[in-house]
Amino acid sequence: MSDALVRSLTPSVLGILVRRGADFAAAEDAVQDALIEAVRVWPAELPRDPKGWLVTVAWRRFLDATRADTARRRREDRVDEEPGPGPAPTVDDTLQLYFLCAHPSLTPSSAVALTLRAVGGLTTRQIAQAYLVPEATMAQRISRAKRTVSGVRFDKAGDVATVLRVFYLVFNEGYSGDVDLAAEAIRLTRQLAAVIDHPEVAGLLALMLLHHARRAARTAPDGSLVPLAEQDRGRWDTESIAEGVEILQAALARDRLGEYQAQAAVAALHADAPIAAETDWVQIVEWYDELARLTDSPVVRLNRAVAVGEADGPRAGLAALAALDDALPRHTAVAAYLHERDGDLATAARLYAEAAQKAPNLAERDHLTRQAARLNTRQRR
Repeated sequence: MSDALVRSLTPSVLGILVRRGADFAAAEDAVQDALIEAVRVWPAELPRDPKGWLVTVAWRRFLDATRADTARRRREDRVDEEPGPGPAPTVDDTLQLYFLCAHPSLTPSSAVALTLRAVGGLTTRQIAQAYLVPEATMAQRISRAKRTVSGVRFDKAGDVATVLRVFYLVFNEGYSGDVDLAAEAIRLTRQLAAVIDHPEVAGLLALMLLHHARRAARTAPDGSLVPLAEQDRGRWDTESIAEGVEILQAALARDRLGEYQAQAAVAALHADAPIAAETDWVQIVEWYDELARLTDSPVVRLNRAVAVGEADGPRAGLAALAALDDALPRHTAVAAYLHERDGDLATAARLYAEAAQKAPNLAERDHLTRQAARLNTRQRR
């Protein structure tokens, strides 16, 4: 039995139960019960219609739970008669389910947890391990999220941008525990692309593929970070790069530019350079200009300052940086890099050390500390 098959069917099965009138929270519990039963039964004999099998088992579990709860007798009266075994309905409610799990009433962390559970088919334990929290904590978070969306009508169009933000949050978590969240985010975005024709969905998928293609080269054998310019490009996944570029080109051809397409264009330009010195920084600055116009994000402007420093020289980069709030995350690290490029090693070393103290994780802190130590050593020679 393929775990990927079971998880790929999860959103459509859950969508069918909700469409039939099941409360979202109860339907999600029933689907999880059906998935557990599939893990037990399918290795011996895979059903001819796996989706139909899951729908039938999940619906029975929902009915059993409803009938067993005397406080819900009134709802049971509204439940249709149990359908007989047979092919699953062809109506696909997957897209509405994506919208529901990323509903604006949920906090970002709750939306991510609910999406991974209800759409991704992950267990509570797997999600808790991935986010390094106790299973009980994650169970409470998911339960609250299910209660929040249980009263939301299932017949309204949702916001694609909200769903994409949730997927991007998942992707940026990377890898932890026994779940590769970056790969999971790519899988979920592929599923979304299969049910909706939207250039920004394609843009996000392309962006994920292009970033994920560099994953093997991002860390050294000792676990330390390897900056983009120093990465062994022979370790990049060329198939993922080719797929990402193809998807991006098709999305851009539709002339409906969005922020994920623009970010993917920047990633594609990095991927296209055989060596770091041949990176087309002028084009990258132009794409950051488009991103700044689309988002007005200070983080985008920070990245643009780096690109300006590469395209027009470090002093031009420092001038662009001076217009930004120095409290921005990574602002001090960028300043250190640009001062080093400009030959001011003492200032760069001091700023690298300051940036290390502000780093959000141990790997980045170690990297910045090493940069400061490297420059201090050079100055003593």
